[in-house]
Amino acid sequence: MTRRRSPQEEKLLSYTRDRRNRYGENDKASRKGVPRAKSRVSRRNRRAEAVALSGGRTTADLDAGADVQERVERNRRARWAKAPDVPLATEVLYKMGRRSARGDGAADERAERVRSRLRGAPRRR
Repeated sequence: MTRRRSPQEEKLLSYTRDRRNRYGENDKASRKGVPRAKSRVSRRNRRAEAVALSGGRTTADLDAGADVQERVERNRRARWAKAPDVPLATEVLYKMGRRSARGDGAADERAERVRSRLRGAPRRR
C-alpha cells in the first residue's frame, strides 16, 4: 500500500511535474498543428529537391548528373521539432514576475512562496 501524501507534498509535486503549454495557442490545437508543421517541412524539402533536379533535365551531357546530385546534396534539409512544455512552477513564476513589473506588490510575495516550496523539491533526473 502506498503512503498518503500531505497537501504540501502534493502541491510540490504539482509544481514540478505538471506542464503548461507556452507556445501561445490552445493546448488542443497541437492535434492539428504538429502534423501540419511536419507536412509543411516535408513539402519544403520536396520542393527544394525538385528545384535542384529540374536544372539537370535540360542538359543532355554526362556531367549534368553529377552536378545535379551535388546540388541536391548541398541543400540542407529543413527540420522541425516540437517545443517541450514548461513546468507549472516556471509558468507561475513568469506570471508573478509580469504582475510585479506592473506594480502588484503581492505578486513578489507569492513568487517567493513558490520559490521556497521548490527549494525542498527533489531533483528530477
